[in-house]
Amino acid sequence: MHRRVFQIAILLVLQWVMVLGSWAEPAMALTEEQKLLNEAWRIVNRSYVDDTFNHQNWRSIREQTIKAPLSDREQTYTAIQEMLANLDDPFTRLLKPEQYRSLQVNTSGELTGVGLQIAIDPQTNTLTVIAPIAGSPADKAGIQPLDRILKIDGTPTSELSLDEAATKMRGRAGTAVILTLGREGRESPQDIELVRDRIALNPVYAELQSGPENLPVGYIRLSQFSANATAEVSNAIDRLEKQGAAAYILDLRNNPGGLLQAGIEIARLWIDSGTIVYTVNRQGVLGSFDAYGQALTGDPLIVLVNKGTASASEILAGALQDNGRAQLVGEKTFGKGLIQSLFDLSDGSGLAVTVAKYQTPNHTDIHKMGIAPDRVVPSESMTRDQIGTESDLQYQAALQLLKQKTVMARGIGQGA
Repeated sequence: MHRRVFQIAILLVLQWVMVLGSWAEPAMALTEEQKLLNEAWRIVNRSYVDDTFNHQNWRSIREQTIKAPLSDREQTYTAIQEMLANLDDPFTRLLKPEQYRSLQVNTSGELTGVGLQIAIDPQTNTLTVIAPIAGSPADKAGIQPLDRILKIDGTPTSELSLDEAATKMRGRAGTAVILTLGREGRESPQDIELVRDRIALNPVYAELQSGPENLPVGYIRLSQFSANATAEVSNAIDRLEKQGAAAYILDLRNNPGGLLQAGIEIARLWIDSGTIVYTVNRQGVLGSFDAYGQALTGDPLIVLVNKGTASASEILAGALQDNGRAQLVGEKTFGKGLIQSLFDLSDGSGLAVTVAKYQTPNHTDIHKMGIAPDRVVPSESMTRDQIGTESDLQYQAALQLLKQKTVMARGIGQGA
């Protein structure tokens, strides 16, 4: 009896399977190359900021890609890159092991190369300079933000990914590389030979300067949001306070950004309370980072910005502007309002994935738009030695605003 009931139960199960369709075939074992591709797909599937995946069927893309023959690691890398290209997002990209290590060094130590921060302009799809690193070979050669890099040693950059272009510009100190540059207003491209050098990523320059009517001004130039940037800015403010600074100029010109957390922490050095930045993830959930402690100084502050002020620099500038802590002087900023996270892959490579976008405290979405300064002062060509001097018109405009602020503060104090 029990055996007959058991047989009937099996028969019912078989009939139920037949009603649903047919037997499901056992899952096919994946090769090591397919596993790596699948690993990359899963990271993007759960983390990418746009849950429509640029209006692509992300699952279908996986199924099509994983069926292709992958005989070696380079083929797998190419397949991952082609898969990511469907997102039409130059900031979401594969980083091969050497590129991944280089990117990590770029925010924490030093590098050897020409000293350029670069991006692919999403509107023109051309390799574009965000900013040269202060004191680097590129900086000394006069390369400017928004210059277009057309060729590297004769290779058209249209044939290179962002990281391949960066790799070609890095190299042993003392070796040369030729960049072919285009610039707005220039009739024909120009070849510039740069000799690679070791570039220390010391992000902060600070000194006490004499402003109008001998006003002691603490001048801080921040070139990058690296791992040690917060500590360096904190030390600079502390030192300048002890030297008697009564006002500050924070120079974020040609600062291409870096670590998001560094931008947030540096904002907290200047702001007692208030929202620093809002982040919006793929579900549209609004998160925020706030200031919650006493600022290191309440002295008047002016922030210098230009077309090379990007990413984490824009977070800091927007936080200081929207909270009424500082006025911005200079030009509209670069306009990069996307946040990337790095994810390890099992073979030592990695993925940079856009996981969120950010808004300033007043809910301004600056991506591709930039932040408008309170006072517009166009940039002029300057040498490194002219920055922060009488030849620096943006700096001089900042000094005049500080003079007005301190006069107003004195007037308020006398009337109280």
